[in-house]
Amino acid sequence: MNNKWSPDSWRSKKAKHIPKYADVTELKNSLNKIKAYPPLVFAGEARSLKSRLSEVANGKAFLLQGGDCAESFADFHPDNIRDTFKVILQMAVVLTFGSSCPVVKVGRIAGQFAKPRSQDMETVNGVEMESYKGDIINGIEFTKESRKPDPDRLIRAYNQSAATLNLIRAFSQGGFANLNKIHQWNLNFVEEENAKKFREISLRIDECLAFMNACGINEKNVRQLYETEFYTSHEALLLDYEEALTRIDSTTGKWYDVSAHMLWVGDRTRQIDGSHIEFLKGIENPIGIKVGPTTDSEELIKILELLNPNNESGRVTLICRMGADKINSILPNIINKVKKEGSNVVWACDPMHGNTIKSNTGYKTRPLTNIFSEIQKFFQIHKSIGTYPGGVHLEMTGQDVTECMGGLQEITDEDLKNRYHTFCDPRLNASQSLELAFLISDFLKDENFLSSQSSNS
Repeated sequence: MNNKWSPDSWRSKKAKHIPKYADVTELKNSLNKIKAYPPLVFAGEARSLKSRLSEVANGKAFLLQGGDCAESFADFHPDNIRDTFKVILQMAVVLTFGSSCPVVKVGRIAGQFAKPRSQDMETVNGVEMESYKGDIINGIEFTKESRKPDPDRLIRAYNQSAATLNLIRAFSQGGFANLNKIHQWNLNFVEEENAKKFREISLRIDECLAFMNACGINEKNVRQLYETEFYTSHEALLLDYEEALTRIDSTTGKWYDVSAHMLWVGDRTRQIDGSHIEFLKGIENPIGIKVGPTTDSEELIKILELLNPNNESGRVTLICRMGADKINSILPNIINKVKKEGSNVVWACDPMHGNTIKSNTGYKTRPLTNIFSEIQKFFQIHKSIGTYPGGVHLEMTGQDVTECMGGLQEITDEDLKNRYHTFCDPRLNASQSLELAFLISDFLKDENFLSSQSSNS
């Protein structure tokens, strides 16, 4: 880390996708309040996640990262948090049971409020206003007042994140994640074929637990049976907010961004001389880098050297978002370049962002066939090169939405209007997410694939 780095040194660099607030004094007042608030997460938890991601980087675990495209104030409800948590638990059980591989669970939650937009302004019926950039910045309603960046929203986002984290900790450590209660994780609308497969796994886990209990191994003496590790993440986009929540850890004397355990830089903001890379290079949290079709492999290596000068395992996750039609022609060159340089990274697949289309009925959607295809190609590419496809990064929800087409539910273009609730990008619903987990599980338990990884580790 550059000794001259400070949480505000990003301000000396060019900043993209940072909103302009009309009242600077009001903005400073909100940021000063947040600076005085308690941390949302703890440095020790971030170090724990880095350790878990190191296991992923070494081919000994799998990363499951998922959650809302953009959290909203309107949808803030304990049932929504619970149901998304349920789906992630279900997916993790499928992956763990099917592949005998530990799963590192990271939510896009408790802070994923800001979204970069391709256009700074939006025009509707001849009227131009600022684009909606996430509830932490402005409102989705197309009115002058709503679209104005409002510093009070920073406070509201912090409070919602704190409440969300409080509930997640209760779920993960208070007994909700108990494997003996696995049957309670079901959601009623999950497609029957997925539900049946999950029930079969649940029954087999019950048998294993009964055997372990007979041997004296149970939730009274093995905490992993009744609680689970769960971490949070979001894009480090709104740097004013991130700076306000960056603190020195009293035990190590190092800087941590205590807004989340893991932060990532997006495809639009990863410029090596930009403000976002400048900010991320100074914090000790695990860092994600979105890698898209425009990625220059030479520049990526320079970014890796800047963000991870000690080549620390678990520090950096490369989240690849190419699109099913481009991944074969672009990703192999990037993997080979990173491999040649000897960079320690986690390779994760984001099959969502590169597969967004506009449906015939006018909705932004993502066909599951393309999502499945990109994940399959991601695994095949890594197998051919001899590297480890360490995880997936998904936009998903526990709600019964109709935003992505296809799957066992056979959601069509005409069905999208039924329950299209997203404030930003289309999300997988619970049934589609579980279907995807079974697919990934099949890839992970491929005997030839696993043996090729063990020989390379």
